Amino acid sequence: MTERTLAIIKPDAVERHLAGKIIQRIEDEGFQIRAMRRSHLSAKQAEGFYAVHRERPFFGSLTTFMSSGPAIVLVLEAPDAIKKWRTLMGATDPAKADAGTMRKEFAQSIERNATHGSDAPDTAAYEIGYFFAGLDLL
Repeated sequence: MTERTLAIIKPDAVERHLAGKIIQRIEDEGFQIRAMRRSHLSAKQAEGFYAVHRERPFFGSLTTFMSSGPAIVLVLEAPDAIKKWRTLMGATDPAKADAGTMRKEFAQSIERNATHGSDAPDTAAYEIGYFFAGLDLL
Protein backbone atom coordinates (compact mmCIF):
# COMPACT_ATOMS: atom_id res chain seq x y z
CA MET A 1 0.00 0.00 0.00
CA THR A 2 1.36 3.41 -0.93
CA GLU A 3 1.64 5.73 2.04
CA ARG A 4 3.31 8.96 3.04
CA THR A 5 5.69 9.76 5.84
CA LEU A 6 7.47 12.83 7.12
CA ALA A 7 11.24 12.95 6.92
CA ILE A 8 13.51 15.61 8.35
CA ILE A 9 17.12 16.16 7.50
CA LYS A 10 18.12 17.55 10.87
CA PRO A 11 20.25 20.66 11.55
CA ASP A 12 23.43 18.63 12.12
CA ALA A 13 23.24 17.07 8.66
CA VAL A 14 22.33 20.37 6.98
CA GLU A 15 25.22 22.10 8.76
CA ARG A 16 27.63 19.41 7.53
CA HIS A 17 26.37 19.74 3.91
CA LEU A 18 24.91 16.21 3.82
CA ALA A 19 21.43 17.11 2.55
CA GLY A 20 22.24 16.37 -1.10
CA LYS A 21 23.64 12.94 -0.27
CA ILE A 22 20.62 12.12 1.90
CA ILE A 23 18.14 13.29 -0.75
CA GLN A 24 19.97 11.23 -3.37
CA ARG A 25 19.69 8.13 -1.16
CA ILE A 26 15.98 8.83 -0.65
CA GLU A 27 15.41 8.94 -4.39
CA ASP A 28 17.69 5.97 -5.07
CA GLU A 29 15.58 3.90 -2.64
CA GLY A 30 12.45 4.58 -4.70
CA PHE A 31 10.72 7.25 -2.62
CA GLN A 32 8.81 10.02 -4.36
CA ILE A 33 9.35 13.42 -2.75
CA ARG A 34 5.88 14.97 -2.58
CA ALA A 35 6.87 18.13 -0.70
CA MET A 36 10.10 19.68 0.53
CA ARG A 37 11.13 22.87 2.29
CA ARG A 38 14.02 24.29 4.23
CA SER A 39 12.86 25.50 7.62
CA HIS A 40 14.50 26.96 10.72
CA LEU A 41 12.24 26.04 13.62
CA SER A 42 11.86 28.43 16.52
CA ALA A 43 12.15 26.93 19.99
CA LYS A 44 8.37 27.17 20.33
CA GLN A 45 7.81 25.38 16.99
CA ALA A 46 10.24 22.61 17.95
CA GLU A 47 8.47 22.23 21.31
CA GLY A 48 5.13 21.97 19.51
CA PHE A 49 6.40 19.39 17.05
CA TYR A 50 7.96 17.23 19.77
CA ALA A 51 5.18 17.82 22.35
CA VAL A 52 4.64 14.06 22.64
CA HIS A 53 8.08 13.90 24.33
CA ARG A 54 7.47 16.83 26.72
CA GLU A 55 7.80 14.66 29.84
CA ARG A 56 10.95 12.90 28.67
CA PRO A 57 14.31 13.96 30.11
CA PHE A 58 15.75 14.69 26.65
CA PHE A 59 12.94 17.09 25.61
CA GLY A 60 14.87 20.29 26.35
CA SER A 61 18.05 19.27 24.60
CA LEU A 62 16.09 17.85 21.65
CA THR A 63 14.10 21.03 21.07
CA THR A 64 17.18 23.21 21.55
CA PHE A 65 19.02 21.12 18.97
CA MET A 66 16.13 21.09 16.49
CA SER A 67 15.90 24.89 16.68
CA SER A 68 19.67 25.39 16.43
CA GLY A 69 19.77 25.73 12.64
CA PRO A 70 17.92 25.03 9.42
CA ALA A 71 16.50 21.62 8.64
CA ILE A 72 14.97 20.20 5.48
CA VAL A 73 11.49 18.79 5.87
CA LEU A 74 10.13 16.34 3.29
CA VAL A 75 7.03 14.30 2.60
CA LEU A 76 8.02 10.94 1.16
CA GLU A 77 5.72 8.54 -0.64
CA ALA A 78 6.29 4.86 -1.40
CA PRO A 79 4.72 1.49 -0.72
CA ASP A 80 5.02 0.96 3.06
CA ALA A 81 6.84 4.32 3.29
CA ILE A 82 6.89 4.57 7.09
CA LYS A 83 8.59 1.23 7.66
CA LYS A 84 10.81 1.63 4.61
CA TRP A 85 12.06 5.08 5.71
CA ARG A 86 12.63 4.01 9.30
CA THR A 87 14.62 1.00 8.08
CA LEU A 88 16.72 3.21 5.80
CA MET A 89 17.34 5.67 8.67
CA GLY A 90 18.50 2.97 11.08
CA ALA A 91 18.47 2.90 14.87
CA THR A 92 18.23 6.21 16.75
CA ASP A 93 21.62 5.51 18.31
CA PRO A 94 24.12 5.40 15.42
CA ALA A 95 26.33 3.02 17.43
CA LYS A 96 23.46 0.49 17.19
CA ALA A 97 22.46 1.28 13.60
CA ASP A 98 23.00 -1.30 10.87
CA ALA A 99 25.69 -0.77 8.25
CA GLY A 100 24.37 1.07 5.22
CA THR A 101 21.73 3.06 7.11
CA MET A 102 21.58 6.86 7.14
CA ARG A 103 22.36 7.12 10.82
CA LYS A 104 25.27 4.70 10.67
CA GLU A 105 26.73 6.71 7.81
CA PHE A 106 25.83 10.30 8.75
CA ALA A 107 24.93 10.57 12.47
CA GLN A 108 27.32 11.91 15.09
CA SER A 109 25.46 10.85 18.24
CA ILE A 110 22.11 9.66 19.53
CA GLU A 111 20.86 13.28 19.47
CA ARG A 112 22.74 14.54 16.40
CA ASN A 113 21.48 11.63 14.34
CA ALA A 114 20.95 13.34 10.96
CA THR A 115 17.34 12.32 10.22
CA HIS A 116 13.84 12.01 11.63
CA GLY A 117 10.95 9.88 10.45
CA SER A 118 7.36 9.32 11.50
CA ASP A 119 6.80 6.08 13.41
CA ALA A 120 3.16 5.28 12.57
CA PRO A 121 0.37 6.34 10.19
CA ASP A 122 -1.33 8.62 12.74
CA THR A 123 2.01 10.22 13.64
CA ALA A 124 2.82 10.71 9.95
CA ALA A 125 -0.53 12.44 9.36
CA TYR A 126 0.03 14.79 12.32
CA GLU A 127 3.66 15.52 11.40
CA ILE A 128 2.95 16.14 7.71
CA GLY A 129 0.14 18.50 8.70
CA TYR A 130 2.47 20.33 11.08
CA PHE A 131 4.65 21.44 8.18
CA PHE A 132 2.55 21.23 5.00
CA ALA A 133 -0.94 22.27 3.97
CA GLY A 134 -2.78 19.85 1.70
CA LEU A 135 -2.20 22.13 -1.30
CA ASP A 136 1.59 21.85 -0.78
CA LEU A 137 1.52 18.10 -1.40
CA LEU A 138 1.96 17.10 -5.02
